[in-house]
Amino acid sequence: MYTVYPSKDVDKFLDKLDAHIRVRLEEKLKTLGITPIPSDSKFIERDVFGDKIFRYRIGDYRALYKVKDSEQAVIIIKVDKRPRIYDR
Repeated sequence: MYTVYPSKDVDKFLDKLDAHIRVRLEEKLKTLGITPIPSDSKFIERDVFGDKIFRYRIGDYRALYKVKDSEQAVIIIKVDKRPRIYDR
C-alpha cells in the first residue's frame, strides 16, 4: 500500500472547492494509495529525477501525480480543471 501526499498547492485548491466536490476528489485521490497506477490514468512524462508523472481524470478535474516506488509514495502535484492543469 502506498501513502498519498498532496502538495500544499493541492491542499489550497481543495479547500476552495464546494464540500461535495472536495469530498469526491479526496476520495478518488485516496484510491491511488491502493492502486497507484489505475487503468484510467495516463503516463505524461518523467521529471528530472526520473520519477514517472501520471494524469488521473476525475470528472471535469485532472490530477497530476508522481509515483515513487522506492518510497511507496504517491505525490499529488496539482489538481485543477482540464484547461488549466497543464499550465506551469
